[in-house]
Amino acid sequence: MNDGEANARSMKSGDQPVQETPEDTMRPTPEEKRRNWAGLSGKLLILTILFVMLSEVMIYVPSIANFRNNWLNERLTTAGVAASVLTETNTLAPRLQEELLRATGAVAISLDEGDRRRLIARSDAQLEIDSTADMSVMSPPRAIGESFEILLGDGSGLMRVIGRSQMGSGERVDMVLPEKLLRDDMLAFSVRILGLSLFISAITATLVYFSLRWLFLRPMQRLTRSMARFAEAPDDASRIIVPSGRKDELGDAETRLEAMQRALKDTLNQQQHLADLGLAVSKINHDLRNLLASAQLFSERLEASPDPTAKRIAPKIIAALDRAIGYTQSVLAYGSTREAPPQRRLVRLRRVVDDVGDVLGLTGHETINFENLIAEEIEIDADPDQMFRVLMNLSRNAMQALEAKSDPALVCRIAIEAEREGGVVSITVSDTGPGIPERVKSSLFRPFQASTKRGGTGLGLAIASELVRAHGGAIRLVETNGPGTTFEIVVPDRAVDLKHWRRRAQRQRAS
Repeated sequence: MNDGEANARSMKSGDQPVQETPEDTMRPTPEEKRRNWAGLSGKLLILTILFVMLSEVMIYVPSIANFRNNWLNERLTTAGVAASVLTETNTLAPRLQEELLRATGAVAISLDEGDRRRLIARSDAQLEIDSTADMSVMSPPRAIGESFEILLGDGSGLMRVIGRSQMGSGERVDMVLPEKLLRDDMLAFSVRILGLSLFISAITATLVYFSLRWLFLRPMQRLTRSMARFAEAPDDASRIIVPSGRKDELGDAETRLEAMQRALKDTLNQQQHLADLGLAVSKINHDLRNLLASAQLFSERLEASPDPTAKRIAPKIIAALDRAIGYTQSVLAYGSTREAPPQRRLVRLRRVVDDVGDVLGLTGHETINFENLIAEEIEIDADPDQMFRVLMNLSRNAMQALEAKSDPALVCRIAIEAEREGGVVSITVSDTGPGIPERVKSSLFRPFQASTKRGGTGLGLAIASELVRAHGGAIRLVETNGPGTTFEIVVPDRAVDLKHWRRRAQRQRAS
């Protein structure tokens, strides 16, 4: 038993289907739990971490350069203090020199007073300078470049640092430092920055991940689950999504999905009714065809009757029965949403219209004036039986609209005209009836929806539209300012492209 049958039985027994609640659809399925890291959730978390780390890298580049400048300026300041002492005492004890070198990490410190240069302290190491940094002319790009040179180097060389003394005016401090000291401190700073960045990234990514998951991913998963559940049994009303009441775009999506699912459910129910109707019609059609065949046999006997009236009417009765039998054979084809391909011939259109008037009883009608205004020479490349059905359906609708009012003062007229322009025949069927209501015009050629007559099926125009389209033509309601209703049928010859003909006709009218 499938879900639809189970729900149908529960409905028949009086049970109401259990409606899906927002809480039910918010529960993740096992598949969604397994897919979290490979799905949008995992990708969102990874992208958040990467973006935060990228931001930290962009912050790290100027930060490491600023750290280097501060580190060097601190040593220059310490050396500047020693220089101020030297200028006062004019001497510096060896012990103090060693303490100064140890405090600054330098191997040599000197003071440049413009016209003379003084050596403040120096170790016994050999001085081979590998790089020079003048802090008085240090620009940010240069600081960044020299910082990464130190970081990417091996730290085995010596660097010369020059800067102004902080304790006097016009004096410059010149000191030599091992690159290893600066590189080790810069690496330690980088590790601290990396750890802090990872911590901030993890916190930020977690907050962003859970926020976006709650705001977007969970509602999207709910929509997906609802669509999947509805696809399993679209005729089950309990599987239609229940909007959560959100006031944002996702709430609009839920509302529109609900409307779409309800419309689809109604359409499927209607299709099921049509399928049931088709089965019933098929059964009736079988017996009706047998009855019509019997009536045809009886009618053929009238042709042997000596009565002149019987001889005149019998062929028309037989022809009408032949068409009726043909209609019963085409009922199943329509029920399966297809018509037989048109067997096109060159047909005198006026004769077809005359047959329509005879079959419907419009020729000589007491209250309706039937006018066949088609010229005798107009020929149409069409299936004669299908074209007869098209014109008969339109004429029958017009006749029923005119017969709805029995006021003798009303003008009741049905007129059929036609003209040929190149390889295209245009036919107009007009009447002086009450016209078509506005509410019906939007669904005029849809089956079971366009009938304005009580008890009508609404199939006439749908059948006419399908048959005309099978000929490569088109049918439309002509909007006029006059009374009644006018339909236009355009049927091209087999070798004519209707779209090309329309474009050419528009150009001709424009010129």
